[in-house]
Parts: sequence; structure tokens; C-alpha cells
Amino acid sequence: MQKITTCLWFDGQAEEAMNHYVSIFKNSKVLSVMRWPKGHADEGKVLLTTFELDGVPFQALNGGPNFKFNEAMSQSIDCKTQEEVDYFWERLTEGGEPGPCSWLKDKFGVSWQVVPEQLPRLLQDPDREKAGRVMSAMMKMGKIDIAKIEEAAKG
Repeated sequence: MQKITTCLWFDGQAEEAMNHYVSIFKNSKVLSVMRWPKGHADEGKVLLTTFELDGVPFQALNGGPNFKFNEAMSQSIDCKTQEEVDYFWERLTEGGEPGPCSWLKDKFGVSWQVVPEQLPRLLQDPDREKAGRVMSAMMKMGKIDIAKIEEAAKG
């Protein structure tokens, strides 16, 4: 059993968000949808959903309007190819907004990072000048362009 599960707080969009995310990520599935019980003011409405995105467990709670998402917490997606970067970037920015340096907000306000595997490797290169060139190139991007960061690494 997984010990840690991310719980995302929504104001009425938990089921919609869950279905949206499950449609984007391969190997994903809805595990359960819990509704408010009979006699509650929100009887029959979704309270909590559980789902997996590529095998990683999540919960989505309809907790009300008290809390909003912000950039202090994000979901990071590791990508192997530019095609993967493009796919996740395009799907997650639909109705959302692109941000700098691989960050974006989806239509629900959840922050994501779409990170090609080359980026952290190049940023951690022992050649600090090379890493600096990669950092400078990344700082000018929203969606990461793998060819451009590799070109920056070469000088």
C-alpha cells in the first residue's frame, strides 16, 4: 500500500479534474468516487475521488472555496522526448496558462512542471559554464525545447 498520496483540493471540480487527468496520462485509472451520504446538504454530490496517474495515487477532494492552488506545490512530469514534452504541455495548458522554465497552470489552477530528462542532467553538469549556458537558455523558455538546451550546452 502506498504511504503517501497527494490530495488536491477543488471547489466542485474534483470529478471533472480526475477525469481530465486520467484522459491525459497513460496507465491511469479511476479507483473510486465517494459521494455525500443521504441526509447531507450535498447529498449525491462528489466528495472525494481516488485515481492513479501512471501508477501514482492521487485524491481529489471537493473541499469548497476556502483554498486555492498556487505555485508553492506542483506536479513534475519527467519526459524522455520532445514529443512527450509537447504532448503534456499542450494537454495541460488547454484552458490553463503557460509559465516560465517548464512550469504551467492547468485549467483548474494546478501547477505542473514538464521536464525533459536532459534538463536536470545538463543543469547538474560538472562543467559549471556549460550548466550556466543551459540555465540561461531555460530562463528564456516556457515549454522546454530539448534541442535548444542541448545546443546551449555545447556552446
